[in-house]
Formats: sequence, C-alpha cells, structure tokens
Amino acid sequence: MARIDNYLQSMERFKASGLVLGSDSNVVLRFPAGDRHATQTTSHQQLKDMLAEVAPSGSMAAIERGAVSKFVYKGANNSFDIAVTPAGGKWSVLVTLAVAVAESVAVAEPAAGLEIERTSYGSVGSTATPEAKRPALAAEAEPMAAPAPAPAAAPVAKERARIESTDRGSTHWIDQILHRMMAAGSSDVHLSSDSFPYWRVDGEMDPIEGEPVLTPEFLEAQLKAITPAANWEEFGRRNDTDFAYEVKGLSRFRVNVFRDRKGPGTVMRNIPFDIPSAEKLGLPPAILDMANLSKGLVLVTGPTGSGKSTTLASLIDHINRTRKCHLITVEDPIEFVHANKQCLVNQREIHRHTDSFKDALRAALREDPDIVLVGEMRDLETIEIAVETAETGHLVFGTLHTTTAPSTVDRIIDQFPSDRQDQIRQMLASSLKGVVAQVLCRKKGGGRVAAHEILVGTSAVANLIREAKTFQLFSLMQTGKKLGMCKMEDTLMKLVQDGLVEPMEAYVKCNNKQEFKNLLDRAGVRLEISE
Repeated sequence: MARIDNYLQSMERFKASGLVLGSDSNVVLRFPAGDRHATQTTSHQQLKDMLAEVAPSGSMAAIERGAVSKFVYKGANNSFDIAVTPAGGKWSVLVTLAVAVAESVAVAEPAAGLEIERTSYGSVGSTATPEAKRPALAAEAEPMAAPAPAPAAAPVAKERARIESTDRGSTHWIDQILHRMMAAGSSDVHLSSDSFPYWRVDGEMDPIEGEPVLTPEFLEAQLKAITPAANWEEFGRRNDTDFAYEVKGLSRFRVNVFRDRKGPGTVMRNIPFDIPSAEKLGLPPAILDMANLSKGLVLVTGPTGSGKSTTLASLIDHINRTRKCHLITVEDPIEFVHANKQCLVNQREIHRHTDSFKDALRAALREDPDIVLVGEMRDLETIEIAVETAETGHLVFGTLHTTTAPSTVDRIIDQFPSDRQDQIRQMLASSLKGVVAQVLCRKKGGGRVAAHEILVGTSAVANLIREAKTFQLFSLMQTGKKLGMCKMEDTLMKLVQDGLVEPMEAYVKCNNKQEFKNLLDRAGVRLEISE
C-alpha cells in the first residue's frame, strides 16, 4: 500500500471533498463548510517520497523541474485527481475525488495515524472561526485566517452554499463570480488571498456580497484551472502573468495573476464580445476622422482603466467596416477580437505569437500592412519602430500612459538619449497625426462617460514639435476648436453643463484644477471643496 493511501483513507472516511498536502506544512482536509487542519505535518522529503510511489515518471521529472503536474491515482476504493504545484522550492499537493463526492459532510472517526483538530468553520453564513490557524503552505509567509463570510441576503447565501458543495478544483466558482460581475455591470473583479472578493462598479471598489474570505489554496486551485499551461509556468517563475480568459456566451476577460505577501491574487477585466460603436461611445468627430487617415501616428493615452483599449477597438472596428485594408494588431494579451469584415485582420499576442512588441513591429513591415495597432508603446525600441513605421506610409495606432496630449509628445522625445532627441523630434513632427488623452467619469444615475483631450496633427502643431515648443500646444488646442481640438477642462465642463457628470467628479478628473474652477465660476456652478 502506498504511503499516500493512509491520507486518502482519512479523506474518504471523513467524506472530505479534498485534501491538501504541503512541504513542511500541516495536512488539510476540505469540506463545503470550510477546511479542517490535522496536527500532523509532512516534510518536503516525505512528500517527495510519497509522490514518487504514485506519480508517473514523466510527472515526477516535470515537478522536479518546477512545472505544475496533474495525474490520476487509483486508490483502493476511488480514483483521485492529484495536482502538484512547485513554488519557491516547496510543493503543494491538492487531491480531489475523480468521481463527484456526496454532499454529506458528516465527520467519521479518523483513520489510524491522522488526528484532526476538533475545530469547525461553521455553516455558510455563520461567522465562526477556528480556534487555531494552520501553518502556511508552500512559500506563504504568514498563517492564514479563517474564511469569515460577508453578510449576505438569504438567496445569495443559498447560492454560495451550492457553489461550495462543488469540487473546489473546478472553475465553477470563478465562472459564477464572472456571471455575477456581468449582471452587476462591473468592469473588474479583484480576488486576493485572505480577503473578500471585490469588484469595481462605476469606478468604485466594493466587496462582493455573500462571498467569504478566499484562502490561498482555494484561490490558487481556481486560478490554475483557468490559466494556460505556459502562463502558469511563467507565474511560477515570475510570480505574475497576463492572459485572456473566455466564458462562452458571456464575455472575454483580460486576466493578470500575481502573488503578494498573502498568496496568489488576480484582477479580471471585462472585454465584451461586442465591440461598441463610435456612436455608442459618443466619440467626437475629430477622433473618428483619425480612422480615415492613410498614414501617420495616432496615440490614445490616459491612466490605467481610462478606456483606451475600448476607444481603439471602436476605431479599428470602424475601419474594419468601412475600408478594405490589411490590419495587424500586436497586443499583450489580445483583448477585443476582430473578425474579418471589409478588412483582413491578423491579431498577434506577445509571448504566444511573438516574443516582444518590437519584434512584432519589425516583422509587420514585411507583412504588407496598411494599419498597425500597438497595444502599448512601453520602451524606446518599440516607440522608435512605431514612429518609423508611421513615417514609411502606414497608419499606426498606439497607447501610452500619459495624462495630457502635450505631455505625450514630451514623453516620446524624452525616451531617447539627448543626442538623438532632435532627430526624433523631426520624425515625430512629420508623422504625428493625432493624440487623444481620455479619462472616465462616473455619470449621474450610474455608468461612466469618457472625457477627451484632442490634439490634431496640423502644420502648426508640427512646427511647435520641431522647434521644441510643446509648452505652447495648450494654447494651440484652445484656438483650434474648429479643427476638433479641445482641452480636457473644456470637455469636462461640457459634461457638467449637460447634466451628465457632477461638478466634483469633473474637478477630480481635470488636469488643471484652477483653470477648471474658473470655468465653473464663470458658469455660475458652485463647487463644494472640503478644506
């Protein structure tokens, strides 16, 4: 009999839904109502010897190399799914029944050699906590607190109980969270170890009602189930990774998985299947005109979560519906998916279809593109190739994390050594056709609306860039309203006057506080600012 069979027999006799074994950690039995912790520990060597008896030779070799491995082991009475996760020189082993277990959680006497602490987490909806915390598994630095459920209405608590009765190794729970996210109109879900799940609705973070504190092991099992193998290997090496996850019939999600001092975590952003039209987004005509350009560089900028990707996707979709071109997108990861309409669209993902943005851009020049979208211009080489591509007669769209249109020009030039800045300034002056800086504001009554600052690449703009007088671009934008140019403060003021946004919300999002306050004063709008 293999040594692991002693633990599996205890799992069966306790009618547990899962078993966790960790290097130099206590044994944990899992139940729908919460985890139970044994007094015994397993050393790393014991765990290694135990797995060597039951794991296929190929799996053991992969585990030794630090790769995640899954295999099936047939015990005396049942078959078990065994997943081994190496991290920080230690291993964490999750065992679940290959056949669905009964929902009963009655506790029998333990098998010989395994003593379980007589502590209970209570039923779903209770606030009971265990009297003792278990030692950390794998590379966790701190002991884990008991999962205390958040207050919930009865229907939510009932649904939670149903979710908890399922196999914790499945994606059922995380998919349910994503369904709730879409129903609530949330843009992002945040899942962190030893924390309640949170989501962002209309720009504000709130805990998700009816969900308990997430244990590191439970969250890691959920994340492993949805993460592609290559990304999970990257997560093991770097402690963070990015990928796209799709729930059929619901939506796509941009996922970042990371590890912090408490364990694994993730942020999942909604990327709808349906690309919103420019009309639905309310894009000004000056922005839509940029989709009709034949060559040049167009930049969409703003802080994280400002809607840059959505604006670019809307422009690309407009081109796809109205022009006959070859479109290449380079993204990390691919977010909005574009089907071929009037255009041929090739979408490439960093680390999956190409090694880097700069490699993909170099290759794009040999792929007969008309239009190239660069998901993020994050380094000097990428910026340089993007500008060169725009100069050679292609239309290039890109994004930067800058807050104003003029600062975008300075940001690009400052990326280069001082002895090359004059050259880049000349190249940028001739190739830059437009900059759109945007922020998202909470609308009255719910939802969000974008505010834009627009710089159109006229000959006057080119002269100021060429002569290193970018500080005068604000004045040029003020006088260029007939060409579609506008400053952020003017756009925010219009949103306030149209009754879409509260004055305080616009004040928080503006770039020049004093200028915006003067605009409010002239319009007779009172702004309550607490000192």
